[in-house]
Amino acid sequence: MASSAGRPVSVDAGGHVRLVPTRWSRWRYRALSALLGAVPAVAFPALSAWPVGFVGVVPATLVIVAAAVPREAAIRAWCGGTGFFLATCYWLVPNTGPFIVVLGLALGVTWMPWGVLVWTALRPRLPSQPPGYRRLAWALVAVPSGWVIGEFARSWEGFGGPWALLGASQWNARPFLPLAAVGGVWLLSFLLAAVNLLVAAAVMPGLRSGRRRPWRAGVALAAGLLVAVMVAGAAAVPTPANTGTLTVGGVQPGVVHGADVRFADGEAATRSLVGTGVDLVVWGESSVGFDLVDDQARLRRLEDLSRMLGVPVLVNTDARRADEVASPDDGGGGIYKSAVLVGPDGPRGRYDKMRLVPFGEYIPLRPVFGWLTAVTEAAAENRRKGVRLTVLAAGKPDGRTIRLGPLVCFESAFPDMTRRLANDGADVVVVQSATSTFQDSWAPDQHASLAALRAVEAGRPVLHATLTGVSTAFDASGRQLFRLGRDGRGAYVVDLPLTSATGTPYARLGDWVPLGSLAIVAAVALDAAVLRAVRLHRARRFTAG
Repeated sequence: MASSAGRPVSVDAGGHVRLVPTRWSRWRYRALSALLGAVPAVAFPALSAWPVGFVGVVPATLVIVAAAVPREAAIRAWCGGTGFFLATCYWLVPNTGPFIVVLGLALGVTWMPWGVLVWTALRPRLPSQPPGYRRLAWALVAVPSGWVIGEFARSWEGFGGPWALLGASQWNARPFLPLAAVGGVWLLSFLLAAVNLLVAAAVMPGLRSGRRRPWRAGVALAAGLLVAVMVAGAAAVPTPANTGTLTVGGVQPGVVHGADVRFADGEAATRSLVGTGVDLVVWGESSVGFDLVDDQARLRRLEDLSRMLGVPVLVNTDARRADEVASPDDGGGGIYKSAVLVGPDGPRGRYDKMRLVPFGEYIPLRPVFGWLTAVTEAAAENRRKGVRLTVLAAGKPDGRTIRLGPLVCFESAFPDMTRRLANDGADVVVVQSATSTFQDSWAPDQHASLAALRAVEAGRPVLHATLTGVSTAFDASGRQLFRLGRDGRGAYVVDLPLTSATGTPYARLGDWVPLGSLAIVAAVALDAAVLRAVRLHRARRFTAG
């Protein structure tokens, strides 16, 4: 069938005539969706405009809802997700090269379930009619669940981990951040997706003038009430009780080329901490480019530093183990990144990094993608993984034992690791990091901001100590204690308020939000499948009759 202007049209089940989009118009809307999908990136560091997290998804939502069929809605959501990931993680180009486009397309797929759900929720069943309050109530449960399971799915380390989760944009939003103690970053993502849904419903174009005003007023009121509930809920979260203070000295040499020079700069900065009353000294990721078992001379120099200050020194080695043999199968050569606690009498404990950065520390399917090392800064050989989280005991000068939960760089993006360390008895979480490759991008600020989420989720102070990048610390309520920016150099001292051993609800209950969201979406999918089967059965009986 064609319109009077020659455009193809379709007739839906209700007898309503709709224009069928041309191929050109479909691609135009898909490109627009990719462009608008990048809008939420403004909410994340370095710009950190956290209020955008409440409305940033709305423009892409409106383009998705305008699709004629759910398949097209899913494709537009895919394009929007791709635009979002390319905007927030553009700084991966040095490691991934042109493969970043493929990675963006792969991660964009995780927006598709949400896209179909939001289309189903807001697409008017009758022209110029609002969806209705009953369907909107259903959508407030189903649509945010679809968003959360997409984020949860892409949080697998092989996909790059849980980077740029919508909830993480609230790292500096004091009225809402405490909610992470209840349901982790996932709860924040769920609630932000719900507010975005309501705002999109309130500003939907094409509604009849007689129905537009009451609908928009009602939905806007619902959005305001939801935000008010979020503020009230966050205010009701108890502040962790202070049980003492750990004074930590950190060392940030900045971008230094050469393992020998880097080690010497770390030594010099550590000596400057003598007399400052620190209880612990922390160096950043890859601060020691030598295996301390194999290089006894440098180990003795670290022991001397510990003896001089009277406190242990937590360093980070990035070196080939003397007792490891290269593996021709995976390209590995026995290189580990390890947090090593050194006292005056030698090493007191070690943690080997468990979750490695794709392309930065290993290349997935190296026989297939190994060529990337020729055109990018991807890992020349694969690092080895550790096998378990470790809590390290560090004695304070007053005789009290402080238990440290070490993580290395990329691992601070994973909520479960900090939660598990808190449950294992860690008093403080220490993240050793370095962002030399991405020093002049948004990456250092994005990475440092994650420490605020992890502190609130676990109910423990978190120190984010960098070799290069942004060093910072947050108390257990997410309050920033200090910040040394990308251009900062030398030593620093920060007091970390310690908290009681009582864990947060998120630490005790774990990932209940994404698991609950998965159950909700599964129930929605099952209901849709049953309804479709019933309709097909009735149609066949009618045809047979």
